[in-house]
Amino acid sequence: MNLPNKITLSRIFLIPVFVAVFFLTVIPYNYFISCIIFIVAACTDFIDGHIARKYNLVTNLGKFLDPIADKVLVSSALICMLVKPGVLSVMWQGDWVMIVSGLCVAVILARELIVSGFRMVAASTGLVLAADKVGKVKTTFQDIAIAMLLAGANFFGLATVGKVFNVIGLVCLVIATVLTIWSGAGYIVKNRKVLSAPVEKKSEKTQEENKEESGGESV
Repeated sequence: MNLPNKITLSRIFLIPVFVAVFFLTVIPYNYFISCIIFIVAACTDFIDGHIARKYNLVTNLGKFLDPIADKVLVSSALICMLVKPGVLSVMWQGDWVMIVSGLCVAVILARELIVSGFRMVAASTGLVLAADKVGKVKTTFQDIAIAMLLAGANFFGLATVGKVFNVIGLVCLVIATVLTIWSGAGYIVKNRKVLSAPVEKKSEKTQEENKEESGGESV
């Protein structure tokens, strides 16, 4: 296993650490500590990709692990914050904050699932779809939003600073959601040929081999 893949794995291992610290309120300033852990994990996304491209260390394992690590990290952070309303309601209180935040998280997670499924369909037809620039900007705003919201939840007892971070975080979350819809729709429209591509049929020889491997039973 090369260095970029080890860095990617470290990001995956940091996810349960992040979740544990987030919910362990016995730890002083646990939200701020979880913010630091999230930032470190998010930075490894840039580091592993940079090293892999610079030194030609791109592998299929890396291509598999990297997007999974990114999606699980962001999804875990967003879901955790929804479970703890106090993280989102530092500046403004009221049900509308949770409703807006919930809608943003739902849109972001739905987009990731749809695009992932879309890429799977493309891969089955032999097409490789590259990420677009809007998607990368969207990811940046997501990371900023999560970091700001976590930092603002209990910033060393400084209420004013916490409120400023909270506002920045909520604004970035809304911007990330708009970019999520834009990039997701644009991604599918730009690669709509995938949906009209014919499905390759397995040859009779391949079908017979699969049948023999499964013991002659229909699956």
